[in-house]
Amino acid sequence: MKIVLASGSPRRRELLKSLGLEFEVYKPDVDESIIDGESPSELCERLSRLKAQAGAEKFPDALVIAADTIVVIDDLILGKPKDRDDAFNMLKRLQGKWHEVITGITICMKGNILSHDEHTRVKFRELSDSEIHAYVSTGECDDKAGAYAVQGYGSLLVERIEGDYVNVVGLPLCRLGKMLREFEINI
Repeated sequence: MKIVLASGSPRRRELLKSLGLEFEVYKPDVDESIIDGESPSELCERLSRLKAQAGAEKFPDALVIAADTIVVIDDLILGKPKDRDDAFNMLKRLQGKWHEVITGITICMKGNILSHDEHTRVKFRELSDSEIHAYVSTGECDDKAGAYAVQGYGSLLVERIEGDYVNVVGLPLCRLGKMLREFEINI
């Protein structure tokens, strides 16, 4: 069976590869705008469904896996930073506080669609402005929800995690395994 990862994320590719699966990558082009009144969980699930459906249209006989990850603090959704100043401001907001990382994940196969969301709580340590600038200057914050990568230098910012670590990286593998079993696929 052909498997398609509908995501341009190198982190998701690495995580899926770590399961020993062979797959093709397809980067769908979907509008990631937030709909008024949409909860963070609804947003993540909707975006992962849109990505999976786009992949299923291009690869109708494949099992398509898609995901979307956001960071939420004080009811504010933090997506990918627009630029380095935006990244600095996001990290300044996160420093010293708990926030939630939510990933919506969808599997689509021959018209059958299954979506879930995974929530992980993360606490940043207190950070000085110079520490935030130093992290931003690494470029690791670019193209990452919440402007950090927990698997890289960003690990130095994180004081505590409650929940699925790989969810914070961008693909909750335990949840994915459970979902695949619903499609009678065991890995």
